[in-house]
Amino acid sequence: MTDHPATQLATLQSALAAHGQGSLSAAALGDTARAQQALLAALPPRYGEVLLNLIDRLEASALFTEESCSFSHKDLLDHLQAWVDKARSALPGA
Repeated sequence: MTDHPATQLATLQSALAAHGQGSLSAAALGDTARAQQALLAALPPRYGEVLLNLIDRLEASALFTEESCSFSHKDLLDHLQAWVDKARSALPGA
């Protein structure tokens, strides 16, 4: 696995897409997100805090079989995609 932040962002984007298609569990997406240390190190600290908060909420939402007012799976996926988009624009040299 490479430690280039842009490559790790692409890995995270692929994992997010796979989860959205149902071929990757929330836990596996969380593991992938947490493993992207070079990406998180290249971004301002707040990005890591937000990503981990979203991943924690996504993993918690996987415990529910229906949408609840506290944990909308679709909204969390939308927020994660927005995070990826913002991270892409915030990466140095991007």
